[in-house]
Amino acid sequence: MSTITGATAPVQMQAAVVEAFGEKLVFKDFDVPTPGPNQILIKTEACGVCHTDVHAAKGDWPAKPALPFIPGHEAIGIVVAMGESVTSVKMGERVGVPWLYSACGHCEYCLSAWETVCPEAQFSGYTHNGGFASHIIANPDYVAHIPAGLHPTEAAPLICAGVTTYKGIKETKARPGQWVVISGCGGLGHLGIQYAKAMGLKVCAVDIDNTKLAHAKRLGADFIVNAKEVDPVKTVKAATGGGAHGVLITAPSLPAFNQGIGMTRKRGTCVLVGLPPGEFPTPLFDVVSNCISIVGSFVGTRQDLAECLAFAADGKVKADIELQPLSAINEVLARLEAGDVPSRVVIEFP
Repeated sequence: MSTITGATAPVQMQAAVVEAFGEKLVFKDFDVPTPGPNQILIKTEACGVCHTDVHAAKGDWPAKPALPFIPGHEAIGIVVAMGESVTSVKMGERVGVPWLYSACGHCEYCLSAWETVCPEAQFSGYTHNGGFASHIIANPDYVAHIPAGLHPTEAAPLICAGVTTYKGIKETKARPGQWVVISGCGGLGHLGIQYAKAMGLKVCAVDIDNTKLAHAKRLGADFIVNAKEVDPVKTVKAATGGGAHGVLITAPSLPAFNQGIGMTRKRGTCVLVGLPPGEFPTPLFDVVSNCISIVGSFVGTRQDLAECLAFAADGKVKADIELQPLSAINEVLARLEAGDVPSRVVIEFP
């Protein structure tokens, strides 16, 4: 029998549940779960809402979650109970429950610190119940340790959107003083601009929304381009002296992917993190003749997560957030699907 530290008598928790793909989430009450061996129970303080939650709730991707399930993979909260054998967190510690719920720990990818592509990886809010709930069960070895002084609502978007853009910029291999393009200046891109500047890079922000571009300029972008008003490839090449050393495409748009290749400097790297529907028609002649690298980047490792949170704790990166209650989750998801969320929405729990 497991030994539970900090557990109290069973109480009820509320959660927003996907019971059928493409339908609104249903609000339900459950008994608060008891953590098993090497599990922790977290009382949720905040949970960011990500476009991936829309895809999960609609069952858009080939590997679908098992119904019913609770989405949410940007959750921050306090450890209130621990199962047997837990040593990596402490009672009362503030932690984050990111997209990567767990990995096997012994495959070639885990052993080389690429646990995000482990064949046995499990995912919060997808293969395990996530953060659209007042309590969450998590694996203590894969939670984020939230730095002191970083408010839970500020930390929430960083454990997915933040680490995704930070890792993507790292994957461009751009060095301080070189140019990066951040294509798409919304929920991910506005964080990418801040990380790139904190890393000493010159930033060209590309979008089709002048309001977002004005915000990008305020965040430190050195050059902005409206891809609807000018030819973005020609404009970026002229501004950067031949193209950017690195391009990070956050926009879920196939035209943005095509433009991204064109904006990339010879021997540069174009990193893809957005996931638009459809197939990506790669301009093979340009890629081969210009020795361009095209790299897919999938969230980030635990080390990447610690690094991206450290930038925020130092005051160098801050997510623009809109706070909403859990009761508004269906409206928030509808707005996300319609492109009506300028930055990041965070569900705040009382």
